[in-house]
Parts: sequence; C-alpha cells; structure tokens
Amino acid sequence: MTYQIEPAYKHGTPEKTGILLVNLGTPEAPTAGAVRPYLKQFLGDPRVVEIPKAVWWPILNGIILNVRPKKSAEKYASVWLPEGSPLRVYTEKQAILLKGFLGERTRAPFVVDFAMSYGNPSIPDVLRRLKEMNCQRILIVPMFPQYAASATAPVFDQVYSAMQQMRNQPALRTIKNFHDHAGYISALASNIDDYWTKHGRPEKLLMSFHGVPQYTLEKGDPYHCECHKTGRLLAQALGLTGEQYTVSFQSRFGRAEWIKPYTTATLKELGRQKTRRVDVVCPGFVADCLETLEEIAMEGREDFQHAGGGEYHYIPCLNGNNDWIHALTDLVLDNLQGWLSEPDATELEQGRLRALEMGAKQ
Repeated sequence: MTYQIEPAYKHGTPEKTGILLVNLGTPEAPTAGAVRPYLKQFLGDPRVVEIPKAVWWPILNGIILNVRPKKSAEKYASVWLPEGSPLRVYTEKQAILLKGFLGERTRAPFVVDFAMSYGNPSIPDVLRRLKEMNCQRILIVPMFPQYAASATAPVFDQVYSAMQQMRNQPALRTIKNFHDHAGYISALASNIDDYWTKHGRPEKLLMSFHGVPQYTLEKGDPYHCECHKTGRLLAQALGLTGEQYTVSFQSRFGRAEWIKPYTTATLKELGRQKTRRVDVVCPGFVADCLETLEEIAMEGREDFQHAGGGEYHYIPCLNGNNDWIHALTDLVLDNLQGWLSEPDATELEQGRLRALEMGAKQ
C-alpha cells in the first residue's frame, strides 16, 4: 500500500472540524458526452445495481451506455440552470448557508464543503482538501433523509476507501439518516404551508419518494419503512387525514418489481378518478434535481392530466429554505458535540515553541 503524501503542517495552526455534505451526483454538462461517464460510474456501483458483474457489465457497456446518455442529456437540458446542474447549484448553496448559520452558533474553527458520490466534486478530492485545511475531525452528512443501501451506503464506502489511502487519518463521524428529525419534518411542513398560502390547497397531496427494488426491502433495507414514517409525521404536521395524502415511489428502472405504489401509476389513477387538483412533493430530496424537476414536475403533470386529472402542482424541494438550513444546523451541531471548541492562542504558541525546540521546521 502506498499512502498519500500528507499536507505540509505548520506548528501553531489550530485544528479545524470539517463538515462534508454529500449528495448523489450530476454530470458536468447536459450532453451525451458528459452524461456517459457519469452514468458509467453511477450504474457501475454494485451498491446501486445488485446484479453480478459478469451479467450486468455487458448490459451496461453494450446497451445502456450506448442508448441512455443521449436521452438523459435531453432531460438534463430541460432543467439545467444558468449556473449549472440544479443538484449541484442547490447543494453548494446549502453548504454556503450552513457555514453562515454555524458561524452564528459557534466560534470554533470549522470548514463546510460539499461533494458528490458520482461525478464532481468527488468525495476523495474534497476529503484531501479538508485535510489540507487542517481538518482533524470530519463529520460526513449524506443529504438523504431516509437511509438506503443504494444511496447512503455508497457515501460511506467512498469515505472509508479514501481513508485507507491516508497515513494520518482524521477522526470521523457519520450521520446515517434524519427521516424523523423534528426540524426536518417542521421545515417540510412549513415549505408546503407556504406554498399553499400562495396557491391554495389541493384535493390530494402526493408524497413521492425515490423508488428501490422490492428485494432490498426483503433483504433488510430500512428505506421503505423510513419513507412511510416521514410521510406519516409530515401528514401529522400538516393536519392531514389519511384520505388527504398518499405515499408513492418514483424512478423505477428495469423489469424487476420495485416497492409500490408507483408514482406514475398513482398519478394516472388519480387522473382517471377526475381528481380536481393534485400537489406533489418529494420529501426524500432536500435539493431539486433531474428526478424532481423533470420526472415529477414535467412527466408527472402529463401522466395526471392526460388521464383526466385537473390542476397539477409540484412543490419545490427545501433547497435554500430558511427553516431547513436552521434544521440542518441543529442536526450538524447535535452530531458535533464534544468536537467544537475555541483554540487557545497561548497553548498553540507554546506548542509551536516546544516543537521548534525539538527541531521542527517553522
């Protein structure tokens, strides 16, 4: 094993605490050329597609990567922002806002940064950057409220893999989930209430979560249960009865059975029932992305109204919502207990002088 060269260290420099927000990922541009390597990395992860490599790789490289990049690029182009990919834009904004909110709550030295499981900025690159800034303690925050082996676990896999390359490893903490965190639920409810104050209330609220194969539930993945708990808590916070909301699952891929009910089928059925208005929210996403802006806001509308439904409203994700950033700040501080302390200038100087006396370089 060859370890990475450690960043140069200057005695007397205060140790910092790093907070790393990690989201799923995005291509660099809405083009087939940029989407192809992103999809290869994403769909090539055995955590994402649990099919034996000998079976899956010929399908991935021989069919999917020759057909899907162009179609996906067109979808990305339909939601691309002037600043870039929505997911990256909103995740970076959340990191910036979190830094400001944390700065109001602590004077301890810290650094907030963000990374993507797939694409850039990569987890290994950002971890190296945090080490260069003398972050001796790092909190990893996957931006997935509900734990899933196909989303949260790859974050931890990549972090631990990067740690294996380090000679001087930082102390590490991770947040597994926050599906029932009071601040997160409250932020979701206030976000929806604000939307309804401006646009009126629907006949039905559909809470659509990202889907996963049915076998993951059968093998012990807690994702399905955590989604339903989020839905129940959110409905309670909004004062909704069981008839006023529905939980469903989107983004089915392949021919295998996925957890149900499917969002597409649910919207079509609500349309056939002549539902006057449906509002759709995606509580499993804290930042808008391709899945929310194209699949739900655009395709979902077509499915519902083509089947005979009335008004269709997509309620945006939390993004830079003030209540959400407050909740994220609370979540981070809860998990940093014992790590945040102000540096003692006298102690740092004394340590520097002792190191110089022992022959250390300036």
